[in-house]
Amino acid sequence: MKQLIITYKHLFTILCFVLLSGCGKTNWTENYREKEKSPFGTYIIYNEVDELLKNEEVIYLKENFYDYLYKNQETTKADFGTYICIKNDAYKLTGDGIDALLSFVASGNNAFLSLNEFSENLREKLEITTNNLDKNVSTIEDLRPLKGEFYLKNENLKTQAFIFDRNIRRHYFVTYNENKTIVLGSAKIDGEKVPNFMKIYHGKGAIYVHANPVVFTNYYLLKDKEQYTENVFSYLPSSTLLWDPQIKKSEYSNQPDKDNESVFKFFLQHETLTWFLFVSLVGILLFMLFNARRKQRAIPIILPLENTTVAFTQTISSLYLKEEDHKNLVDKKIAFFLEKVRTKYLLNTNILNKNFIHHLAAKSDNKIQNTKYLINTIITLNKRFECTQEELLVLHKMIDNFFKKKADGNTK
Repeated sequence: MKQLIITYKHLFTILCFVLLSGCGKTNWTENYREKEKSPFGTYIIYNEVDELLKNEEVIYLKENFYDYLYKNQETTKADFGTYICIKNDAYKLTGDGIDALLSFVASGNNAFLSLNEFSENLREKLEITTNNLDKNVSTIEDLRPLKGEFYLKNENLKTQAFIFDRNIRRHYFVTYNENKTIVLGSAKIDGEKVPNFMKIYHGKGAIYVHANPVVFTNYYLLKDKEQYTENVFSYLPSSTLLWDPQIKKSEYSNQPDKDNESVFKFFLQHETLTWFLFVSLVGILLFMLFNARRKQRAIPIILPLENTTVAFTQTISSLYLKEEDHKNLVDKKIAFFLEKVRTKYLLNTNILNKNFIHHLAAKSDNKIQNTKYLINTIITLNKRFECTQEELLVLHKMIDNFFKKKADGNTK
């Protein structure tokens, strides 16, 4: 059984990672990225895989696996290497990609797939069915309490339980071809052991399928769970490793990625939907054709301009009242009164003396005493730097009464 040997250099790297990861907010998202040092990234296993499998070359695929095989047909023949994919799902493997992978394995190579979700095409080709009791669980809070208990069917380890404390979905294999499949590991779910790690022979090679990729992430490799990883990887033969980060879509495959399919292509794959699309397009063109004739535009209704002077005045006065600027309102009220006196009674308002009071009282038909009191109040308030709300209201009432009496007299 191959053992994981961590050198001082690697130990120092891991310690630095732990210290640095504690400086900021921890990202608990399951990303399975090889360059991600968060708990559920795969930085550690990718950088330590050469220690798990001694003297092996690790090729980090920077292109789609199908494209890599297409460009390197001569160097990827029998006994070339082992394809490794540890992800949530291998959706970058299109139908052509899966066929290429199976052909790669059949010629004498191997593959290791640890996924939370196996595509329908992949399950069909591998002759397996799966069940995920936690397929609807996706949030960090809901995944946290999911624990797991795993076993490996190794003579030395068949009674040893590997306990995992979080993010362990109840994902396992239900049916498989017993003539070409060996169960290598199981998970305990509801008191029953069910397969979660299997070896499926295909041609001259084999495909190893694992249902819980989270156990290979940084979190568990830093929590003394590396023994489980060591034992799982010990089943893989010594060969060149093709590590697939699933970062590129295929440029040569005739089948696009599932996230790259267009709605129109889906319609064109079904005859009834194709006719529906065709009839709809013809209907739209006919509608545009018959409605392209020139039509007289509707005559717009032009509403007369609304006199908003009163509303504007009320708004401004409300603003001054809200700001409690009573002096400003007093000044404007005095200016309004004097302007109305000038325009209505044709009197000079520059000098507010006794002579002015007598003329104003006579022309406005107000008593001299009331007129004198109003003018003296205006002179007094005009000299003030500040005025109270009560003084403003008194002035307002006096001016209204002054002009109201004249109006009432005219009515009579």
